[in-house]
Amino acid sequence: MASSSNVLGQVSTDTQLANGPDDGISGLSWSPLSRHLAVASWEGKVRIYDMTHTRSGEGRALIDFGGPALSCSWSKDGQKVIGAGADKAARLLDLASNGAPPQQVAAHDAPISSVHFFTPPSSNAPMIVTGSWDKTIKYWDLRQQSAVASVACQERVYSMDVKGDLLVTGTADRHINIIKLDNPTTFHQTLRSPLHHQTRVVSCFNDANGFAIGSIEGRCAFRFIDKKDTSLNFTFKCHRSPPANNITTAHAVNAISFHPQHGTFSTAGSDGTFHFWDKDTHMRIRAFPSAGGSISATAFSGDGGVFAYAVSYDWSKGYAGSSAQVPNKVMLHAVGEEECKPKGRGGERR
Repeated sequence: MASSSNVLGQVSTDTQLANGPDDGISGLSWSPLSRHLAVASWEGKVRIYDMTHTRSGEGRALIDFGGPALSCSWSKDGQKVIGAGADKAARLLDLASNGAPPQQVAAHDAPISSVHFFTPPSSNAPMIVTGSWDKTIKYWDLRQQSAVASVACQERVYSMDVKGDLLVTGTADRHINIIKLDNPTTFHQTLRSPLHHQTRVVSCFNDANGFAIGSIEGRCAFRFIDKKDTSLNFTFKCHRSPPANNITTAHAVNAISFHPQHGTFSTAGSDGTFHFWDKDTHMRIRAFPSAGGSISATAFSGDGGVFAYAVSYDWSKGYAGSSAQVPNKVMLHAVGEEECKPKGRGGERR
């Protein structure tokens, strides 16, 4: 175990995003090319903020929805933002369109829980993939009005991520579906989550050779795609309160984000803390103190220099846990090189 002075991070200098959403925050996404942040929230909007000239950000644009916005994503060229949510639609804002309003580009029969831009392996034209509580994944070509393909899942899609040619979904009843995008309508692998309780988040590795799973039981699992790498699979405990009266409280792992340069990763949960880890050495690089409320979403900026985390109610305690006293804000943490760079044998082993 490394000494606490080497692993305890600071949040006292973190900056709050100015004029953030007025309701629960469900998704964060950075432009891959600039310091622009998209924020999806239960107020029914995806807001876009510019952090280029101010640490606290300036509002630049928004996409309106007819219900809570649950997910948002940027195009690879940093020109377009897609959002989706409870009104069963996905809407696209083209920031280079000289003020043209957002356009609906996708629809499902139930709320859309996740939306992502991706580029098919055989094409340079960006496409969109949506995952929904109607138990389907759909692919959308922006040049067409209807979905180009649909894939039936076993259950409602709760979480989805895309990196390179890898797409992973986590559904209700702990199903995990793995798709290689060179064959987008066929499951490359399906499995039950190695974690024993409801899946909250799936997140692909940067090199697309595996993915992480977070659940409501305060545990994470890492799974590699190739059979030759299965010996590297592992699970670990996190976001658990110290035992009290011989009872340990487990908190939901709501978000897992990978650093774009170093490949290290963050976890964040309903205990209000986030941590930075190295998956290859199974070590914690930094632990951070509580932010004062559940952390519902996280994201590293494209250059890896800023870590955004949403302090917002995550519904882990149901309707009864929501109140006007629950904090609701997006915080911006300047990432130090020593906080996310792999440390080899340094750090705290889990």
